[in-house]
Amino acid sequence: MIELDKIEDGVVSMFKVNLGVQKGERILVLTDVPTAEEWEKQGSERLNAMVRRAALAKMVSEIAKKKFPDCAVKFYAYPSVGRNGVEPGKAVEGRMKAADVIVAITTYSLTHTDARSSANEAGARVASMPEFLPEMFYPGGPMTADYNEILRETEKLVELMNKAETAVVRSKAGTDITMSLKGRIGIVDGGFFTEPGVFGNLPSGEAFIAPVEGTANGRVVIEAGWFPDLEENLVFRFKNGKVVGIEGGGKVGDRYRELLGIGKEGALYEARRNCAELGIGTNPNAKRLDNVLEAEKIRGTVHIAVGDNAHMGGKVNADLHQDFVIQKPTLILDGKTIMKNGKLKI
Repeated sequence: MIELDKIEDGVVSMFKVNLGVQKGERILVLTDVPTAEEWEKQGSERLNAMVRRAALAKMVSEIAKKKFPDCAVKFYAYPSVGRNGVEPGKAVEGRMKAADVIVAITTYSLTHTDARSSANEAGARVASMPEFLPEMFYPGGPMTADYNEILRETEKLVELMNKAETAVVRSKAGTDITMSLKGRIGIVDGGFFTEPGVFGNLPSGEAFIAPVEGTANGRVVIEAGWFPDLEENLVFRFKNGKVVGIEGGGKVGDRYRELLGIGKEGALYEARRNCAELGIGTNPNAKRLDNVLEAEKIRGTVHIAVGDNAHMGGKVNADLHQDFVIQKPTLILDGKTIMKNGKLKI
């Protein structure tokens, strides 16, 4: 059960501080709900989380209507698309383009979709909140962090990334990967979406950039517990910018071996195998390991994504974008250590 008194202050703060809602604006709260196929195939725990998230989105819309009576608040639920980065359909896209402020409390991310891009182009500002949990609004949660400090540190990291030509990420668990950032422009996800046409995650707190396609080489090790249902280490091997092998990971590994079509040919799989993102977490209140939305914001972590990067300055358009978080990493930009075993050096 979601406790209204524990989330209300956080919700109001989100609209006022993070989104800067003004009198007369059109607010749209979006969520996705399980399909008939998911009710049949997904486990009860996963379904319960999806339904709870949809109920949270409805509560957020009700709080918005109550606390911002001068705004037009709409709520819309649409059928789940099954994975991050899949287009939600024209009905959703049309509603997004007609709004000024969009809060997407979904299970599957809209960040890397044309629907989100089109909404931004129409002037909407978008808070993408895939896998969001009510507890994130609670006192001490990642939504209550000092976003002015997060913004300051994130901007500094993006400045360093923009100047760098080469990035190296290593970890004691075995991550050792090199990639080019030459000519790429990083993005600040600092928690303030108050200008027309901007977007980002809530909770926020990451500096991220699209590596140059074809340049990532090495291996990335995701440790057990650092991804939903991951009970053994998961290893991605990259060559010339693409995943060429996936080892371990149990059922999670099996799922991504299938999704990325390891050993198979075809443009669909080629796009999904792309090394899409290098990100750095900057939110000191982010703690949860098994929720990617929060885990990738943990200050002192690095995350690597596969799939789509066309919606963040890259050239690969894919129907998948998935982040994987590396704990206690060492990050080196052009030979200078920016982070050592999870400790920022800036």
